Amino acid sequence: MSITPAENVVIIGTGCAGLTAAIYAARANLNPLILEGPLPGGQLTTTSEVENFPGFPGGVDGFQLMDSLRKQAAKFGARFEQALVQSVDFASSPRELACAERTILAKTVIIATGASPRMTGIPGERELYGGKGVTTCATCDGAFYRKMEVAVIGGGDSAAEEALFLTRFASKVYLVHRRDALRASKIMAGRATAHPKVQMVWDSVPVAVTGVPEGAVSGLRVRNVKTGADSVLPVKGIFVAIGHVPNSAPFSSALDVDQNGYFVPVAGSQVRTKVPGVYVAGDCADHVYRQAVTAAGMGCQAAIEAERWLAEHGG
Repeated sequence: MSITPAENVVIIGTGCAGLTAAIYAARANLNPLILEGPLPGGQLTTTSEVENFPGFPGGVDGFQLMDSLRKQAAKFGARFEQALVQSVDFASSPRELACAERTILAKTVIIATGASPRMTGIPGERELYGGKGVTTCATCDGAFYRKMEVAVIGGGDSAAEEALFLTRFASKVYLVHRRDALRASKIMAGRATAHPKVQMVWDSVPVAVTGVPEGAVSGLRVRNVKTGADSVLPVKGIFVAIGHVPNSAPFSSALDVDQNGYFVPVAGSQVRTKVPGVYVAGDCADHVYRQAVTAAGMGCQAAIEAERWLAEHGG
């Protein structure tokens, strides 16, 4: 396995956080190396239209937005490499990132690996995900379902919040939960179950998404776990809200993570970690907002922090 001279900045991930960090680091003449994982561009590349990213009054295609950010970073000298970090040694100086083909040395590291939404795995879900009716973000896609019936799958705070947010647009929101009471906090559960637009579908699990031949969601087949009876909810949108899994595994032994695997920055910062010169940005560290614009903001912070650290330490 080959080892090359230490990079000034290595950015892991090419979502909004990673590419924004790349733009700032490249413009600071740091010649950053960006490692692209299995989904270059991140989750936004699977979204057909983004309406809430500043600067696009008519909306923008998710893939197009990420491609523009990538080109902007490359314009200023950012370099891209397809590599998956398998393990790290942050006790060494420079820091070591072990990939399949080689070990990369870095003076500073920005981890922007994002988080993957948990999915149900039912038939039709994958085929109709991303612009075809199945989504994991009400804030991102709720406005596309004005005066339509939609379903939310889940029973925690996230599911209750998604359902309540969707009442601003949808004519009816089915909230599908496998038990007869929500796991959400009492306040959130009370708000969701009391809302006139929310119809609870208790003791039920999703079985299949209908509409695959047509290429768009036409319904959600659910099964009552007590009776075994199936029924189809006549929805056009399905919002899966059963949590996210932060992509933090290769780094969790070297950095602090919470019980759900999200990176925990040091007190007083959104992006600094306990390891000097190592930063986190985006959905791998943010379990509250999980928006493209907040991820971009964290990427900006991380790049500026890395630039200052290099200046102070002779990088």
